[in-house]
Amino acid sequence: MQLDYVDVVFANRPDTNTPMEEIVRAMTHVINQGMSMYWGTSRWSAMEIMEAYSVARQFNLIPPVCEQAEYHFFQREKVETQLPELYHKIGVGVVSWSPLACGIITGKYDNGIPETSRASMKPYQWLREKITSEDGRKQQAKLKELTHIAEKLGCTLPQLAIAWCLRNEGVSSVLLGSSNPVQLIENLGAIQVIPKMTTGIASEVDNLLGNRPHSKKDYNP
Repeated sequence: MQLDYVDVVFANRPDTNTPMEEIVRAMTHVINQGMSMYWGTSRWSAMEIMEAYSVARQFNLIPPVCEQAEYHFFQREKVETQLPELYHKIGVGVVSWSPLACGIITGKYDNGIPETSRASMKPYQWLREKITSEDGRKQQAKLKELTHIAEKLGCTLPQLAIAWCLRNEGVSSVLLGSSNPVQLIENLGAIQVIPKMTTGIASEVDNLLGNRPHSKKDYNP
């Protein structure tokens, strides 16, 4: 990569064949050697992250600072119910990926699969099937409704989706998957939308999506 160091190095997917102490020691070594400033996990469970944190504290090593997790309008469970406790207890933030759900949230699939889209490519047959499924059609219908909210805020649907991710206090940053400069500039415009993401707008989005997961604090016996 022609860099002296990276900001964060991620341990992608937990390795059940490697002792947790060995993983944490390896990541600590990478940081102590100046190759990275921090380390994080990717696709780990809350329990596995907590184990890494406990091992780091036990042996005076460096714990992970973030978890890379999928988070968007249609994928909310882990980030909204499992990870908040880690954020509040040990400060582990979320670096979320796929805020536009592999392009589904851009609105490009409103009227089928465009020939130049990712879903039209052979390796992405799974994405095509997901979009054309019954659930996929329901998602497209909800996205059309969400477009009205975006228009009310003076932004595009992708900008609304990214700002919606960033409004979550546990999300440290959002990874963007832009394929050209125009998309990147549009996506970065989400920063201007964040102040407009009021509690009322968030509730409006929740009501349209109808998939808000119930966390422990939502439960009132």
